[in-house]
Parts: sequence; C-alpha cells; structure tokens
Amino acid sequence: MPDWKGRFMNTSKRDLTRIRHNTKIVATLGPGSNNVQLLEDMIRVGGLNVVRFNFSHGTAEFHQENARIVREAAKRAGQEIAILADLQGPKIRVGKIEGGSIQLNKGEKLVLDAALEGEGTREAVGLDYRDLPKDVQSGDVLWLDDGLLTLTVDSVDSSKITTTVENSHELKSNKGINKRGGGLSAGALTEKDFRDLKTAIAIGCDYLAISFVKSAEDLHMARAKVEEEMKGSNAIRPGLVSKIERVEAIENLDEIIEASDGIMVARGDLAVEVGHAAVPALQKRMIRRARELRRFSITATQMMESMITNPVPTRAEVSDVANAVLDGTDAVMCSAETAVGAYPFETVTQMATICAVAENEQDSLNGVDEDTGGVVANINLAIAGGAVSVARAVDAKAIVALTESGSTAFEISRHNIQLPIFALTPSISAQRRMAMYRGVRPMILATSTDHDTALREVESILVDRQILKPGDQYIITSGSQMRQSGSTNMLQVMSVD
Repeated sequence: MPDWKGRFMNTSKRDLTRIRHNTKIVATLGPGSNNVQLLEDMIRVGGLNVVRFNFSHGTAEFHQENARIVREAAKRAGQEIAILADLQGPKIRVGKIEGGSIQLNKGEKLVLDAALEGEGTREAVGLDYRDLPKDVQSGDVLWLDDGLLTLTVDSVDSSKITTTVENSHELKSNKGINKRGGGLSAGALTEKDFRDLKTAIAIGCDYLAISFVKSAEDLHMARAKVEEEMKGSNAIRPGLVSKIERVEAIENLDEIIEASDGIMVARGDLAVEVGHAAVPALQKRMIRRARELRRFSITATQMMESMITNPVPTRAEVSDVANAVLDGTDAVMCSAETAVGAYPFETVTQMATICAVAENEQDSLNGVDEDTGGVVANINLAIAGGAVSVARAVDAKAIVALTESGSTAFEISRHNIQLPIFALTPSISAQRRMAMYRGVRPMILATSTDHDTALREVESILVDRQILKPGDQYIITSGSQMRQSGSTNMLQVMSVD
C-alpha cells in the first residue's frame, strides 16, 4: 500500500506553478487524497476543479468529513470547487466467494444462483442482483470483472443459471456482471441511492451522478427525489449527470442528454456492453451531441490508470486525455488514480499539462452550430452568441460575464472559442457549479446594484489580479437590472484605461 502519511508530510518538493487550461479536471476522493494540504496544492496548481465522492464506498459520516476537508482546502486555496456525488446504482454483481476467489478454467461449468445464501464455492456462486435469471436465456453471453471473464449461458432453471466458462480466469468476490448487448432490467436508482441522495444533499453537493441510466425517466425520477428532499429550500438544486454506460443509454442518448445537466462518458461498463472497439467513436458522438444540445460532458475511466503506481503516464494515456480534449469534452476524470493511487498530485498536474498543450494546438472545438438560421431561443443565447462573435471581431483578451446563476457563462462556453471566460457571481453555489464548465473561470463578487458602478468594480478586480492590463479590450455581458437572476440583456465592448 502507498505510504500516504509520509507523502502528505513531504510537500516541500511540490511545484505549485499554476497550469492554465480550459478543460476541467475531476478527481475522485479517497484515502490517497482526502488531505487538506494535498487538495489545497492540487487546487493551487490548477489541477483540480471538481471532486468526485464515490458513494459505492463509505458511510454518511465518512462523506460528511470528506466534504468538510474539501471545503476547507478550497477556502485555503481561495478558489471554490464543485463536489460531484456519484451514486452507486444497482449492484449487478456476483456475491461473496469463500476464500475471496475461485480459479475458473476454460470449458468448465459455473452455476450462478440468485437464491444462494452465504459464500459461494466452486459448486455455485451467489448473486447480489437477484433478478438476473429473469433477464437471461440460453445463448446469452455474460461478461464479469470488466470483461475479463466470459460466460455463455447454457440454461436457466428457476434461480440457477448454468454457464460455460469461455476463458480461464480467477473470479473474485463482488465482481460486476454485464450482459452482451445490454437488456438487464435493473433500474438506475436503488433504495441505497435514495438514502445516499439525502446524504449528498445534506453535505451540499453541487452535482449528482446517476449510474446505469437507461432513459430520461431515470432523470425525472432523480429530480423528483431531489425536489422532495429540498422542498421549501431556496438553495440551488444539484445538477444531474447521467452516466452513459448501458446499451439502452446509447439508444436513448438525445432524450437522456436533454433531461440531464451533463453526461459522463463512463467508458468502463460501456465498453463491456458494446465492445471496446466501439467506445472511441461513441465517445466522440456523445461529446458532440452534448455540446450541440447545450449540456456539458465528462470523459472518465482509466484515463491515467498507470499512475496508480507510476509517477508518469504512458504515451497512450497522454494521447487518450489529449483526444478527449480535442473532442471538446468539458472535463476529464480520475478514479483510482487519485482515490487510492500513490501519485494523486502528479496525476492531476500531468492531466492539467496535457489539457493545456492540447488546447494550445486546437483551432476550435466541436461546439454548437453558431448559425441559428435567424431563430434564437432566448435573449441569453443571443447575448452568448453575440459575445463570442464580437470577441473574435475585436480581438478581445477575455469575455467577462456578470451572472447570478452562471447560465450566461455556460452558454458562452458552448461555442467554439478558446478565450478565457471570467464569470463573476455573488453566489457561492453558482461559483461551485461553474467549476465544471469548460473555459469558465468563476470568481466570487457581489457587485453594486448600480450598473455603471458594478462595471467599474469588475474592471478594477480584473486589473488588480493582472487578468487585464491597460489597453486590453474585453467583452462584458450583464443585465440592466443588476443582481437579478435571468436578467442578462446587455453586451458591451470595453477597453481598460
């Protein structure tokens, strides 16, 4: 196991030179990273924008303490970051196995028994997912342990599924099960998820990730549960992220995207269901559709997996992260690399560097169609599109959005532009939400209610922070009625005196 304590104490060698990049980085919290100093350094270097809490592990008290650690680190770094609560979803897994594992050889028979109580043996292995016998028939192919073990179904008799082992493999307790081509009936939300949702809201999560989504209905159910839990509260509701990891989700992709605030390209389980070769093209399609439908995307799974044990990534991992950036993803995500890996700081700095270099070589993103055909859905979209067009025309140094909710900054970020987008808001919740949006740099500022005074305040803070200098032109969007959500109706070209 990594010497986490020793590593946390040895902070003097960390290079905290800020790495500027537009693509956001999501890091999973775990024993390898739930340390205030380490997280603060990750934030300061520009390697951490969103922290993922994996609700497959840990108690409510565990997550509460981790939320405290994250907020303390952000406070010390002077930059708010978002918390993404990732719900476990249905446990489509084998049960516990006596001794922890069994060795299976090609050609042998293995019985999966949904009614088995206690530990499994060579004779039969239990199932956490008790409805599996109803979902399979003779000839179906099951993939276990992320596709490392293949079983062909011979027959189904009541609770027992008799299978033939297609390749030799050591099967360990609680390994996941996927069916080739999809078709498992398990819903996206379980009773455990509903309990965890309460915990996630209580700790102030900014996003909820819903696992194994099959249709828009899963999102509607999740939103209803959020509303039920937050009834009477004026707090901003957490955004919903759909994890695309089922065949059914691909078939219903557009409706799922539109029902979500963003999607996660969850390449692990997805690859097992559709085949590894299909994933790269699907990744590009999902990211493109998310941008076209004005939602954000997160690309996840094994992006820097070698860095669990190594201080540098492989060349293939570098290319993988860079290609996700070039595809237009809003965020790239680490899982075990930062949760239990030996090099969490190095992982996020490497990712930040890769993002920065890829963006530097990128002419444009695969973004929204900027030709609306003369039809604009609302004023907010028109202002966002106008800001981008004018910024290009006048060679602006930045786009600045005065925003209450963050929606204008988000709409600007959907366009093909590499300029930094500075979003100033009086809302900490909005600031945290915007940590997910590609190219958006959220800042906290409660401006004057007088419009002209507010603009002077904004320019002053941007100059003081050396974001702008005398002679720089920039674009600013605002509302004629300051400090009112949904009031953005003005676009101005400004020049620093």
